[in-house]
Amino acid sequence: MQSLKPFEYVEPATIEEAVSLLSDYADKGKLLAGGVDIMPRLRHRKIKPAFILNIKKIQGLDYIDGNGGDGLRFGALTTIRSIELSPVIRKDYSILYEAAHQLPSHQVKSMGTMVGNLCVGTPASDMATSLLALDAELKIVNTSGEKILPIEDFYIGVGQTVLEPGDMVTEVILPSVMPGTRGSYQHLVRTRADISKVCVAVWITITDGICKQARIALGAVAPTVFRAKKAEALLNGRELDQDVIEAASQAASQETKPITDLRSTAEYRKEAAGILVKRALNKTLERAKA
Repeated sequence: MQSLKPFEYVEPATIEEAVSLLSDYADKGKLLAGGVDIMPRLRHRKIKPAFILNIKKIQGLDYIDGNGGDGLRFGALTTIRSIELSPVIRKDYSILYEAAHQLPSHQVKSMGTMVGNLCVGTPASDMATSLLALDAELKIVNTSGEKILPIEDFYIGVGQTVLEPGDMVTEVILPSVMPGTRGSYQHLVRTRADISKVCVAVWITITDGICKQARIALGAVAPTVFRAKKAEALLNGRELDQDVIEAASQAASQETKPITDLRSTAEYRKEAAGILVKRALNKTLERAKA
């Protein structure tokens, strides 16, 4: 077996030190948080960084703060398992809980960070799909300061984000939850341990039986996770009867741009996306009436 190419290992103690080092290293440095993604890629020599920056020793990045009434924030070292176990997230941001809960490996969830999962940039990310439906924002820090970016603007292609050398995502921000808001997360896999062939997150505000605001996010059916905005438009201002749900589900299916790969065909993904959207909408409506 070919040995790993040597690299310099650094443990910055602060965010400021981390982004300064990232800026100095440019595209030769990689951040390490949980290591779930980067370690296999290092072993298989898919990446060959000159520097690895382990941010585990930076204090104050492992937290979940807030609730549905005020909005919620969590840090770059917050694990997927912490998200899953949070009573506040399960109660107020149920689709994020559901996305985390369906992952079968406790080891992956305990090691992997939510922000690390987002920064991989895979279009099949269950976490990114649910956070997109929740209208999440990301705090990005560099040597020039910080900015807040909607997650909708974060992805630009398969495995590609808008992050520049020296950028570091330090926090995820969730807006407050409007009264009457419910949702559902649905996904389709070959085996429980496999990544999603199709994933759907629905987050809808219903008042007096009328949909006031709908968000439908889909993953694994386009180069990036995306909002099915044509389908959303068919729901807004309408009563969610079966005709409306069927029309929105078909519209969402048509908005997909899937590929054929080892896990599924494009045709199957397109059809399955509509079915999962319909299932998620009906589940959301059921929860709204409960």
